[in-house]
Amino acid sequence: MGKTNNISLDTVVTDFILLDLSLPPKLRILLFLIFVIIYILTQLGNLLILLTVWAHPKLHARPMYILLGVLSFLDMWLSSVIVPRIILNFTPASKAIPFGGYTAQLYDFHFLGSTQCLLYTLMADRYLAICQPLNYPVLMNGRLCTILVAGAWVADSIHGSIQATLTFHLPYCGPNQVDYFFCDIPAVLRLAFADTTINQLVTFVDIGVVAASCFMLILLSYANRVHAILKIHTADGRRRAFSTCGSHLTVVTVYYVPCIFICLRPGSKGPLDGAVVVFYAVVTPLLNLIYTLRNQDVKSALKRLTAGQGAANENK
Repeated sequence: MGKTNNISLDTVVTDFILLDLSLPPKLRILLFLIFVIIYILTQLGNLLILLTVWAHPKLHARPMYILLGVLSFLDMWLSSVIVPRIILNFTPASKAIPFGGYTAQLYDFHFLGSTQCLLYTLMADRYLAICQPLNYPVLMNGRLCTILVAGAWVADSIHGSIQATLTFHLPYCGPNQVDYFFCDIPAVLRLAFADTTINQLVTFVDIGVVAASCFMLILLSYANRVHAILKIHTADGRRRAFSTCGSHLTVVTVYYVPCIFICLRPGSKGPLDGAVVVFYAVVTPLLNLIYTLRNQDVKSALKRLTAGQGAANENK
């Protein structure tokens, strides 16, 4: 048990212990290696995207690549919040985490997750590029994109603060063993010595309804987009327009479906729920990386960057 301080007949929890995963030793080693590799690939790949966007003025002046750069940064941050804690579960190291550390990780997880949610919605700006191509540069410029991103950060910072405050203003006076592999709301609410109905309702509305609404807005955007694409007379034009949508829609679906699944089953802790959370928090950032690297402008920028570096080395 974690360290506690006596206060009359009650105790105040000062740290939490994430319960160990019951896995065979060989499977632990395999999963440890897999998650370490995924973490390294996610960090290095997203760092490469950030450097590429920053190094090419044509990219960081366009709204789409501003959003991709911010998304890469958030993926690196989210991966660093969640994956090391999961990796620790496969080692014999202590699973204890201070009360403040649990609060910080929970805040980061919800702040970053909700910011990504809004960014994916903003990235549906390709609807304007297809449906109103002549007005797109005026309607969606770099300044407006920066304002929207800043607004998303502020709004989601408030969201994360609300979730953390509502969760940890409750009394935690008894057991401190959290039956989960990282810090999240449903797992710790089970330990609270108070009625958590309001917390569960706020979590459902603040996370589930907002995520579902953003997903529906994206789907509506795509419905209008498909309608506009079908009006294009040439087959090649329709193919190119659909190709700009396919990768983004795939990543959006992979992101939102697990998110909505988790929100609709807040009290569940079965193996399927754990697998969905791992997919959402660990695999999705890697898929975002693949989606970005498939972009033709990013590919061209990477080629120019590596060609320029090679030429510089030859001159030396």
